[in-house]
Amino acid sequence: MPARLNLCALTADELETLLGEGAAQGRLPDVNRARLEGRPLPGPPIHTALTFEALEERAWGATPEQARTLAALDTELRESGAEPLGVYYAPTLPESRHLRAYLWGPDVAFALRWSETPDSPRPAPPLVQAVTWLRDRASGVACVLSTTAEPSAPALSEEVDVRVLPGASSSELLTAHRASVVRHGRGGKLAGEGGWVRAWQELHALNVVAWIRRGLLLED
Repeated sequence: MPARLNLCALTADELETLLGEGAAQGRLPDVNRARLEGRPLPGPPIHTALTFEALEERAWGATPEQARTLAALDTELRESGAEPLGVYYAPTLPESRHLRAYLWGPDVAFALRWSETPDSPRPAPPLVQAVTWLRDRASGVACVLSTTAEPSAPALSEEVDVRVLPGASSSELLTAHRASVVRHGRGGKLAGEGGWVRAWQELHALNVVAWIRRGLLLED
């Protein structure tokens, strides 16, 4: 079951990222009033569990242009040594719910994400993300996440070292990701589709714990 975000517990930057500048300004009086009254203000739903459904392979892409982009990115990743694991649908993600899964090296779970909504006039461009869980958390960092997406809201756990690289190619993101991991130590090994799924589910669970600690989640 989803929870709801408590808008009163979000920072001003998070509120603007979540709602957009205009909508955030419009909700600000309600947010301030609720804060003064010491009560929560329910916002959009957020799922506390991340699930994946394996999909049959087919020609993907909501438009011919998107299909060409996905095919080119897939080719680039395979040529860089990424091991393809298939395509998944993540129904509890807020957007870009289709994911092509890869393992890169022994410790990188890579996801090529896009939206397969055919009635969207201009589908958002695919985004690429990589996560590595660290063997040693002595630095206070549990994992490294590299992404071409803009900063998300609410902010991720302080135990996640986030690298936002808008406009980076898949190979550029993977190279930068590897360098970030090396600065912290070594990544834990991942095995097959199960390892890929767990890497993303554990990242989501880590963030949920941080959001609960901040009082961001309300029972729906």
